[in-house]
Amino acid sequence: MDQGIGNELPGRHRTSDLRPSARWLVLIESGGFMLARLFDAGRQQLAEFDASTEEAVQMAKGQPLLSDAQQPEWDQALMGHSLDERRQAQVYALGV
Repeated sequence: MDQGIGNELPGRHRTSDLRPSARWLVLIESGGFMLARLFDAGRQQLAEFDASTEEAVQMAKGQPLLSDAQQPEWDQALMGHSLDERRQAQVYALGV
């Protein structure tokens, strides 16, 4: 029984990271709604959610606002957004 008291013991837990840490928070309008998009250091999207949530406000609070998202390094990550949406976006660098 091996200390499982008749039940199978669960497998070992992973000790490695499941996904990379978020390094960038981008608040951007899309179709009339504000979105919060999280990106890793390589600007690969990790998550997307409603920017009006308390979580988005808390993440941005105290973080440096870098600029808008017009720089070339954001071209691939924000491909589906117009130039005007990218101009009005807010990009925050998240401290890890």
